[in-house]
Amino acid sequence: MTVPFIPFAEGEAPLDWIELTEALAEGHKLPLAGIGDTFLYRGEDTILSRAAAIDGMGVLVKTATAFPGNPALGKPVVNGAVSLLSDKTGELEALIDFHLLTKWKTAGDSLLAARRLARPDAQTILIVGAGTVGRSLREAYGAAFPEARFAVWNRSPAGAEAFAADYPNTQAATDLEAAVRQADIVTSATMATEPLIKGDWLQPGQHIDLIGAYRPDLREADDAALLKSRVFVDSRETTLHHIGELKIPLDQGVITEDHVLADYYDLASGAFTRELDDITLFKNGGGAHLDLMTARYILSKFA
Repeated sequence: MTVPFIPFAEGEAPLDWIELTEALAEGHKLPLAGIGDTFLYRGEDTILSRAAAIDGMGVLVKTATAFPGNPALGKPVVNGAVSLLSDKTGELEALIDFHLLTKWKTAGDSLLAARRLARPDAQTILIVGAGTVGRSLREAYGAAFPEARFAVWNRSPAGAEAFAADYPNTQAATDLEAAVRQADIVTSATMATEPLIKGDWLQPGQHIDLIGAYRPDLREADDAALLKSRVFVDSRETTLHHIGELKIPLDQGVITEDHVLADYYDLASGAFTRELDDITLFKNGGGAHLDLMTARYILSKFA
């Protein structure tokens, strides 16, 4: 049996951001995913192996490495490998380019939340972080909010300027506080260890999308932001006690688990939704079950 390898460019060509969010929502109608994560830390480097199994969908194993020193070598921070396996036999069905799957899973995860939690008439979208994920977010949010104006803030102003030059209707922001205050949607993809986004800056009706923190010592928003917002996650299992964004305030007693109102398995109940002009805050944890759902979508579109 020949196992297909789905490369980045060829695999991406037929994909659609809105279609992916609907596929993710449908995937959460299937039985609860079994998920297993293994984390290894070597100084600043992280090695994460994730596996997921969903009855009726199959099995996925993904190993990701996050080496913060890679940009100095001209290489991406995040790398890895992905295997998609049969639901019936466990046999290998496809190998998918790691960067293709990660791009579409990560941004698609956040976009599904934004389509449920952000105001549909959002006009101003701020991207915090001008890296690879930030560019994926510009594509994804641009598909769902085609009339919106975009701004990008980056620790390095030159990075924000270069980013803005690559996209229409996008400008670099130099003052993070002012940009957050003015945005209808704030989507953040940084590797901050200390919160960048302050609750005191948030305004009624905003949607905050937090992506960057992926380990227990990373945070992008402060306690005040959590306390001021209605908080949602993609998966309670993979976020609450694993990622600093929620683990730290939970451990310190700032919030309790019931402060998180819903995850994607609550989509069918209607609990995953905004109310009036409340501030909504979503933590994108990106569990392996979302990789599995995205991989199935990618394979379904691959001729």
